[in-house]
Amino acid sequence: MRYVVLSRLTDEGAETLKEKPERVKEVNQELEKMGVKVIEQYAVFGEYDFVNIIEADDPAVVMKAMVELASRGTIRTVTMPAIPVDEFLEKLKS
Repeated sequence: MRYVVLSRLTDEGAETLKEKPERVKEVNQELEKMGVKVIEQYAVFGEYDFVNIIEADDPAVVMKAMVELASRGTIRTVTMPAIPVDEFLEKLKS
């Protein structure tokens, strides 16, 4: 299943990103080891700093990964399940 993760850096996270921009890719690799694959990732302006499309077989895996990231104090996230529109429409018809 896919998820949309909106993420906002804390002050500490912004400092880390400034000092070590490659940290973003390192975190993606850590997520992969936790069972979460980053499909797409965008830096954005506004209320959030990144929009991430991720994929995992089990919602509990995503939940655990997001708690792990939040526990570091460098990022806050909002995670939403994402259903492809065609699949959504089929479910409405049944």
